[in-house]
Amino acid sequence: MIEAIDRRSAAPMYDQLRRLIIEHIDDEGLQPGDPLPGEHRLCEQYGVSRTVVRQALGQLEHEGLVERVKGKGTFVARPRTPESLVHTLVGLYEEVERRGGHVHSDVLRHERITADAEVAAALELDEGDPVIVLERLRHVDGDTWSLSTTWMPEAVGIHSLDADLRDASLYGLLAEHGITATHGIRSAEATVATHEQALLLGVTAGAALLRLRSVSRDAGDRPIEFFIAYHRGDRSRFEFRLDAENSRGALIRIA
Repeated sequence: MIEAIDRRSAAPMYDQLRRLIIEHIDDEGLQPGDPLPGEHRLCEQYGVSRTVVRQALGQLEHEGLVERVKGKGTFVARPRTPESLVHTLVGLYEEVERRGGHVHSDVLRHERITADAEVAAALELDEGDPVIVLERLRHVDGDTWSLSTTWMPEAVGIHSLDADLRDASLYGLLAEHGITATHGIRSAEATVATHEQALLLGVTAGAALLRLRSVSRDAGDRPIEFFIAYHRGDRSRFEFRLDAENSRGALIRIA
């Protein structure tokens, strides 16, 4: 066990401090949400500069072990929950329910609108055609998780307009009306939170988010849903199941 920074070691001081902080978390039995010593205290305790401290904390934050909250300090992070939403057609509700959790949604908008150019292209409609839009702030087991906007052709989304989707699955509702996604394309890319997204998701503006974009189709190859979702980077990680036999042709496009 490392007890102090070894200035003769080939290991960078920030990495030594990183390991010391991990040992402190383990030795003290700290739990998610518990506070860690502040930057000034770490500088004094280990005789290192603030730059070294910030490098160590930044690496720990990148690894998902700590969470830094502006103006409040550094805390032990909640474990990131694995999700398979990128490579399957399941929704967040089904994914979380499968592992025994619960999803609650704040429905921010649910109405009939006209399709703009992006939505029309995704759903293979004409610009200005009617679509149903559903915007939800999703919570998993009480934690704010993601912000998603779903657009559906009017013939599909009309079945959802009178439904209470706060604690129910949109995919399950559509399936009751014989509408089921059989294939589609889903992509993921890194982005940062805007001021408005940050307020809703409970993060700071500029915080890391993962942006999912998806178009799902039915057995007749008709687009039935287009969604864009922003997931908090400190709440989840995405897992991919790899299969050597199916690896060829699996990657369609990188944009």
